[in-house]
Amino acid sequence: MLKKIEAIIREDKVNDVMCALKEIGIVGMSMFEVRGHGRQGGVQLVGRAGTYQVNLLPKIQLNIVLSERNLEAALETILKAAYTGETGDGIIFVTPVEDVIRVRTRERGEGAMIYPGDIDERRKK
Repeated sequence: MLKKIEAIIREDKVNDVMCALKEIGIVGMSMFEVRGHGRQGGVQLVGRAGTYQVNLLPKIQLNIVLSERNLEAALETILKAAYTGETGDGIIFVTPVEDVIRVRTRERGEGAMIYPGDIDERRKK
């Protein structure tokens, strides 16, 4: 079974998370700049013109599709690398993926998700 991780994290932790994922062999991912807020509801900033509320904070969303056997390793890696202990560290969603198709080769399923040097190839060694 394939799973999709959607991790919404702080902008300043993106490089840490991406490097940590690469270290364990997660090589395929997408990244998006997003804006939003969770429990903190935004932040109040003070500037020359006074105090103002910023409700939608800049975040980064990483999307990763991987086999279920690699899910826990990827989640632990993201949690460790994205952690600051402060409000706004982020949130992770995990959902099932019904199918994957590589456009170039028309491979389907887990075979379409294998990359040279990825976590599955490393585990075989």
